[in-house]
Amino acid sequence: MYQDYSQYLQWLQRCIQAQEQRILTLENALQKMKEDIKLVNEKKAIHIDKIEYKFDQLKVETLEGTLNIGLNPSELSGIEDFAVQNQSLSSPLSPKNQMQRSMKIEEAIYRYLETDLPLVVQAVQRELNVQPNDEYLSFVKQDIIKQLPSRIEHHLAANSASSRSSENTPSDELIIEALKKEIQNGVMVFFSNLPENLKGMN
Repeated sequence: MYQDYSQYLQWLQRCIQAQEQRILTLENALQKMKEDIKLVNEKKAIHIDKIEYKFDQLKVETLEGTLNIGLNPSELSGIEDFAVQNQSLSSPLSPKNQMQRSMKIEEAIYRYLETDLPLVVQAVQRELNVQPNDEYLSFVKQDIIKQLPSRIEHHLAANSASSRSSENTPSDELIIEALKKEIQNGVMVFFSNLPENLKGMN
């Protein structure tokens, strides 16, 4: 009988030692994870200064990208700082009137995209010897539509600023004409920068 108790106590002691060993292993693993998390939190974010691409070495198989209307990235190099002092800005138009102007301009540009943009694209394609392709027109139109709200907002803000500095404020028609000119310039830049293998003509 004592032998049974002795064996039982030995078995119990081995179980306790195994549990203690397992707890120690888990505590060590937990401590290591805490240290790893602390190291990850202390690391600074990676900062990349400049990436240069050599486009003449790329083979383009799909047409993707952005058609820039308005400011082009190449024009941004001369712009140093857009900082604005904390000043209270007063808008001569109420938000309702501003929204109505924006909608009127947007409708006019949508009509222009439906009626005149195909002609503009065809003319530029002929001028630059680019094979006509309906996918280009669709791509250009979708890209312009994505950028249109921000460009209208930009022109209305510039209009608002000029109205504070002078009596003569540009009409909606002038803003519409400025947007049309930006679109035409953007189409020309887009097709000018197409790789030769996508132009489809020699």
